Amino acid sequence: MPLFVPVSSLSRRHLIFPLSLVLFEFASYIAHDMIQPGMLLVTSEFHVGPEWVSASLTAYLIGGIVLQWLLGPLSDKAGRRPVMLAGVAFFTLACFATHWVQNIEQFILLRLMQGTSLCFIGAVGYATIQEAFSESLAVKMMALMANVALIAPLAGPLAGAAFLSIGEWRSMFWLFGGVAALALVGLWRTMPETAGDKTLSLSLKSLAGGYLALLKDRQVMGGSLAIGLVSIPCLAWVALSPVILIHDEGLTRMDYALLQLPVFIAMIAGNLTLGRIAGRRPIEYPLRLAAWPILTGLALAAAANAINLHSYLWLTAGLSLYGFGTGLVNASLYRLTLYSSDAGKGGVAAMLGMVSIIVFALGIELAKSAYFRGNSFWFSAVNLLCGLAWFWLVRAFLKERKRRSTVVSL
Repeated sequence: MPLFVPVSSLSRRHLIFPLSLVLFEFASYIAHDMIQPGMLLVTSEFHVGPEWVSASLTAYLIGGIVLQWLLGPLSDKAGRRPVMLAGVAFFTLACFATHWVQNIEQFILLRLMQGTSLCFIGAVGYATIQEAFSESLAVKMMALMANVALIAPLAGPLAGAAFLSIGEWRSMFWLFGGVAALALVGLWRTMPETAGDKTLSLSLKSLAGGYLALLKDRQVMGGSLAIGLVSIPCLAWVALSPVILIHDEGLTRMDYALLQLPVFIAMIAGNLTLGRIAGRRPIEYPLRLAAWPILTGLALAAAANAINLHSYLWLTAGLSLYGFGTGLVNASLYRLTLYSSDAGKGGVAAMLGMVSIIVFALGIELAKSAYFRGNSFWFSAVNLLCGLAWFWLVRAFLKERKRRSTVVSL
């Protein structure tokens, strides 16, 4: 018997919970995006090369993997609330500690520690949203939450560039920690408890058996890989655009920040469109609709860079079109993947998070290698290949979903 009956309409208390969760998500993302304009200052202060700029995001994503395997099942057993609250508190302290780093290795280590926030958001926070609200409301909620979270990469570079004109990069981390502390108060007061089964085992044998079963589930793995692949072009752009635009194209930090706007505004537009579609069309519909802008945008970026390696405006235009499609996809695909298995939702969310973040990290490193060893065309080519792989996986996912539905109905 479920501990919590999903909510189909919002009250003030119900609304404060997702707002507090997305505030923590915002703090987690802004902790990367706002520092990006200053990453060349960080590498200069610690006397290392520009290749360390993308290492910051890679470490952050690796941090988002290291605890996923435990946190999902742990929250299935102990409950979502205590696990989530502990994670927010840990992130807050890790942000404050960054003020005192003395070398690039310490900086990257703390970035990894801060990245564990992604474990709590994915394996615990998102799972709670899906359990606490009905299907259509959960999809709308995730889409709206994504919009708020996108303010980080949208406003982060601009805010970071402005902040660095009056302050130094270490001071930023007090701001990040303060926002997370505010989110902690909201979650402590309003987060519902949707799980908690003391009979579940957390032995290594039990955990390994559960994850092995999920690894064999084509729907869980296909959806998780697809979520990871469709996000790589965006994350690769966030990681490498300071190098592409500031270091190699000679633009100012403010020019760089302004060129982030069309990409993330387009993603917000996609999320808003998804919010309007949810509940009116089948949950699979946005996935089919999104294929057009995703593939067209990535192809446009690759074609532009094939013609002119310095066509960063066309690269931005192509990624903006892709961004609109990505905004249509993630909330629906997350819901479909999470409920494609009967296993505990914390475990499924953890597997989804681990797989997608591994794909994120590998994809960013592949795009980084393609750019530094080749040029902007190879960077865009990697992005296009990720889009094509996503398209193939989603087609297979929807085909298998239809097959399983037919078998159940029979």
